[in-house]
Amino acid sequence: PRYREREVQLSRLVGVDFYISYWMPGPIGHTFLSFTFEDAEPISISIEARPEAHEGFAPVGSLFKQFELIYVVGEERDIVGVRTNYRDEDVYLYRINTTPENARRLFLIYLERINELAERAEFYHLLSNNCTLNIVRYANAVRPGSRFDMRHYLNGLFDSYLYQRQLLDSSMPFEDLRRHARINRAAQAAGAAEDFSERIRAQLGKRS
Repeated sequence: PRYREREVQLSRLVGVDFYISYWMPGPIGHTFLSFTFEDAEPISISIEARPEAHEGFAPVGSLFKQFELIYVVGEERDIVGVRTNYRDEDVYLYRINTTPENARRLFLIYLERINELAERAEFYHLLSNNCTLNIVRYANAVRPGSRFDMRHYLNGLFDSYLYQRQLLDSSMPFEDLRRHARINRAAQAAGAAEDFSERIRAQLGKRS
């Protein structure tokens, strides 16, 4: 384990990127966000269950207060790289259509929740307190209007939901956008390079 302290300026936060990671084929995955800055590397925040050393994640157990809730804050070489380069999960990266002001409001909501959990722990719950549902809640706090959709639970399909709501690049069909969004090859080529975040985004700028 290695921890790093960083200072960033909220005024330099300019955007939000969305990830889906699949540990197996199907309509279920793990979703998380990265906040991007003008003058600093992105900060990823992943909302997860927190199994203890002797535990593995169990969907049924998560319904009965078996796992605590944790917000993992880190750099993309770690939070993304562990999935693409070590667990061999399929990972997709999308840019969210939003303003810097809304991105900053969302970041502050995340920080407020993290500080609340430091004071008062909560349990992870597969159907009410999970990665995707919390993203939806916080996004609604910034910009109300998201109604219930089954893809909030079948979150491996959540990118299609975002596309339908015009929160992703709509200049191409969704199938083409999704094909461009898969970053495994770029992440594996980047390894532990200092410019990991730039390299996994290189293909995003090549879309046409």
